[in-house]
Amino acid sequence: MEVDWEFEVGGGAPVIDALWAGWIDLRRQPERLGEIAEAVGFPALGELLAALNAPASPLWTAKCDLWEPEVEGCAALACYVDLLPVADQVFSRPDEAEAFCRQWTARLEPLELPDCQVELVVRQALVGSVEGLGVTAYLSAEGRDHEEAARRLTSALKEFQRTIPAPAAA
Repeated sequence: MEVDWEFEVGGGAPVIDALWAGWIDLRRQPERLGEIAEAVGFPALGELLAALNAPASPLWTAKCDLWEPEVEGCAALACYVDLLPVADQVFSRPDEAEAFCRQWTARLEPLELPDCQVELVVRQALVGSVEGLGVTAYLSAEGRDHEEAARRLTSALKEFQRTIPAPAAA
């Protein structure tokens, strides 16, 4: 599995607007997971969203998407999930977001998943009037056909889920 992280802040870069009009609070209302079309259409993404928003998770999600990128010579499937820390709603300092990304990529780097990629992108985040940083996790996989790409992305999502950080000690 290829794993990387980066900062993408300012200069017209996307901003995580966590409380957008279609946001569903899966931490408080996990039963609403079935209202998220991407989660219904790709069950491994739904399982990841449920795990990321579970009471034991130090994270919550703001948005996700699933699509088929155009890749020459093969099939591909990709998704993203916007992640924010439960403790403060956003990362308040760049070094906090950096440490989060470095630690998670270190857990993912040893995994042997061919033709799978994970990229964590630190970006500005807004949670109502609270400003700070969040992380968009991009996961993608390639295969000979759609079914193989879907199997590989499912494996990547399961490993990503397995490596969700433990909550910070109180």
